[in-house]
Amino acid sequence: MIIKPLDYELSVCKVADVSQLDLSQGFFFIGRTDEELSLVCETSRVPPCTTACDDGWKAFRIQGVLDFSLIGILAKISALLAENGVGIFAVSTYNTDYILVKEPQFETALSVLARSGYENAR
Repeated sequence: MIIKPLDYELSVCKVADVSQLDLSQGFFFIGRTDEELSLVCETSRVPPCTTACDDGWKAFRIQGVLDFSLIGILAKISALLAENGVGIFAVSTYNTDYILVKEPQFETALSVLARSGYENAR
């Protein structure tokens, strides 16, 4: 499996609303539940409507379109990283999974995955 590191720093935020966001460019992931509205975005694009924010995340994507019948992809990656003391924050889109890791542990995460057979598409 191939992983592709992203070249920018990300922030994980709670926001009041997303109506003023320009979603036409950059990385944005929005999650809404009955209790909160969350946003993952490039740190340089954190909006003013943020009520809480955690900066300092880096990410990689699992390359390719992942079929819904594939089982255990995130479980395997998260287990490998957990065994090596690396915490994650994962988000998934229809086609792709993204793994966020705090910046000081990012290179460790990539090394752990490389030793486990994941190809790095830097």
